[in-house]
Amino acid sequence: MNRWKIGSLFLVLALLLTAMAGCKSEPANDWERVQEAGKLVIGTSADYPPFEFMNENDEFDGFDVKLMEEIGRQLDLEIVWQDIGFDGLIGALQTGKIDAVIAAMSATPERDEEVDFTQPYYIGKDAVLVATGSGIVVNDKEDMAGKIIGVQTGTIQDDWATENLPGDEIHRYERAEQAILDLKSGRVDVVALDYFVASAFAGQGGVEIALETLFSSEHMSIAVPEGSAELLAEFDRVIKDLQDSGFIEGLGEQYLAGE
Repeated sequence: MNRWKIGSLFLVLALLLTAMAGCKSEPANDWERVQEAGKLVIGTSADYPPFEFMNENDEFDGFDVKLMEEIGRQLDLEIVWQDIGFDGLIGALQTGKIDAVIAAMSATPERDEEVDFTQPYYIGKDAVLVATGSGIVVNDKEDMAGKIIGVQTGTIQDDWATENLPGDEIHRYERAEQAILDLKSGRVDVVALDYFVASAFAGQGGVEIALETLFSSEHMSIAVPEGSAELLAEFDRVIKDLQDSGFIEGLGEQYLAGE
């Protein structure tokens, strides 16, 4: 066989291998895609202790973080964290920058129009914080009228304030600790947060809980892209297993004072 024929044979083989590689089937859905990648890119807003925060070792930590990492172990997938401002999480999910969101996010009807949610993994409550020694009394939510309220943008507390208070009384923040700093400095009168997040900030000093309340039904769930039925089903299956096994209850005892 001469060199021309050998060269032609190699060329044909190369073309066949290229064609075969090009024929590799694309993942049929998000679940197949993350399985193929071997990882889940998870968005959170790591400014919301005890659900998600950066610990003293500069590592992601908290109730949600440990829950998601256990879900990853159950699904044999690596968890890759992305720290994103809360108000940008749904947009990041919709544009494919992340695979799912866990961020103490309530599955509200408005959000459900943009993404899909798992079954709830936790049902929570809310609180109103005031600066220690401020003398501000808040006996119910309506007592916040006439006061400057700090809220994290895009939260259910923000939704309640928007519907019930004048716009010039609302200060919105990308991250919760920014609202707490302004509360301590007197730039806002009260801050509305999830109860356990408020408790965590109160434990750091300088602020105290003035009211335990409920701004909306807080059914915390994991968000996935709309239409990701297979990925959603896998999350739901593991969440149920972790509820039945007592794992989630154990996380509550560790991070939420047994609540």
